Amino acid sequence: MTGEVIAGRYRLLEPLGRGAMSSVWRAHDDELDRDVAIKVLAPTADRTRFEREARAVAALSHPNICNLYDYGESDGKLYMVLEYLAGGTLEDRLKEGKPLPDADTERYATEIAAGLAHAHDHGVVHRDLKPANVLFDSEGRAKIADFGIARMGDMGTLTEAGTVLGTAAYISPEQASGEPATAASDIYSTGVILFRMLTGRLPFLATSAMELVRMNRDDQPPAVTDVRADAPPLLAATTDAALAKDPAERPPDGAALLAALRDDTAATVMLPAVAPMAARRRQLSLLPALIVLGLVLLLGGAALALALGGIGGSNGNGSPATGPSITLPKVPTVSTSTGDTSTQARSTVASTTQPTTSTNATTTQHTTTAHTTTAHTTTAHTTTRATTTQPTTTFYTTTYGTTTTPTTDTTFTDTTTTATPDQATTTATGP
Repeated sequence: MTGEVIAGRYRLLEPLGRGAMSSVWRAHDDELDRDVAIKVLAPTADRTRFEREARAVAALSHPNICNLYDYGESDGKLYMVLEYLAGGTLEDRLKEGKPLPDADTERYATEIAAGLAHAHDHGVVHRDLKPANVLFDSEGRAKIADFGIARMGDMGTLTEAGTVLGTAAYISPEQASGEPATAASDIYSTGVILFRMLTGRLPFLATSAMELVRMNRDDQPPAVTDVRADAPPLLAATTDAALAKDPAERPPDGAALLAALRDDTAATVMLPAVAPMAARRRQLSLLPALIVLGLVLLLGGAALALALGGIGGSNGNGSPATGPSITLPKVPTVSTSTGDTSTQARSTVASTTQPTTSTNATTTQHTTTAHTTTAHTTTAHTTTRATTTQPTTTFYTTTYGTTTTPTTDTTFTDTTTTATPDQATTTATGP
């Protein structure tokens, strides 16, 4: 087929991969003068599944997901045109059986999680995540590819209940049991990828695909630190959480996994409780009121002394003076709020000090204004410190217990196995 032109514009250059359902080629788009990847459906393959894959990829647009450019039929062959990713696959980078550099592992895991977050947000579950389906562009950016068995939204699934569909080494426990795959199923598969990037090996090792499926379904995986003691703590903990047997104990989707990998709660700062600050603010707010009240009482006492002196004094000939009597006003209750304190204090001073000279009145007003300004400044300062954010608890710090193994095992019949057990895509039917 090399040299064949599809749809009058896509010239096939070299094969990139071939499976039972389709073949993938590097091709050249003669109209736009660029290389692309073109996926051609095999003559006997399921057209409905191929159409569903195209729709699933077309619904997504993200830097960490392979882009779909075109879809159609030419000479009775269905095809889809995809972004050509020249950087190879993650499987190529893991073939040596050694851990990847921790910085690369962190970056790849974060980019995979970001792509999953976008897919899950749009209702797409990949269902077959593995290193062979993580490709790199020319800039080294990881991208999720091959949505051939993806499940999209409420469109249901093409498989019957009890059918096992996925890759043996990376299949989730619920998929291995024939249950529907969810976003948490993709998280489990990503956990297997993470484990392999960190340790250079799979969490489960077996000589057959069916045994790998059973182990993913029933057996507890080893902790990352049991295999590699010096693994980065955050990556190790996130991997262990993603490999929980119970989907409810894993990060629920790509967004949660991305948050765990970024450790979004690390910058949370514990601040003092609000209550002591509020109590201190109340105490400070009472201080101006108490000062004003003291001034009022002091001035009132001075006025009373003057009045009594006038009443009890002499007019020069020995007889009591008969000056006008003064009725002292009742001292009003002083409010504890800043604004009310300054207003009532000025009113009280004015009423009480009418018989006194203007010098005393001026001094009193100046003193009251100074204390009112101080109270205002203190209140503004304490208000600024009032808000506190409590730290959140993330899912991946959960202690994971032992998951109960079903009392009856599912019997799997291996019908398709390609490549090695860690890469083989397996389709089997349970009861």
